[in-house]
Amino acid sequence: MSKHIPNISEAEWEVMNVLWEKAPQTANEVISSLQEKTDWKPKTVRTLLDRLAQKEVVGINKNQKIYTFYPKYSQEECQRAEAKSFIKRIYGGTVKSMLVQFMEEESLSEEDIKELRTILNKNQKK
Repeated sequence: MSKHIPNISEAEWEVMNVLWEKAPQTANEVISSLQEKTDWKPKTVRTLLDRLAQKEVVGINKNQKIYTFYPKYSQEECQRAEAKSFIKRIYGGTVKSMLVQFMEEESLSEEDIKELRTILNKNQKK
């Protein structure tokens, strides 16, 4: 049984990316990292951290004088959940439809095609 990972917004993804790079981090450390990439105010980052904690995507270590934040899910788990949600919403849950559209729109190198064949062959054996 797979665990349900809540949907996270684009802005929340930015916060998660900082925490996946290094965790745990204090709110000030997260704010500092994000101010290098965005023009967000500290209050915005704190709001995003609070939202992620409410969604239980981020945990808070309250054992110290200064609280630290850490991701409760790996980046891969969140990417997989987001991909499933995207495929369900946009392609009616059909991976084939998505792949066909991408393959018609994008030109693939021989290396890309070879890698895709390897993945498909592995999947076929399962």
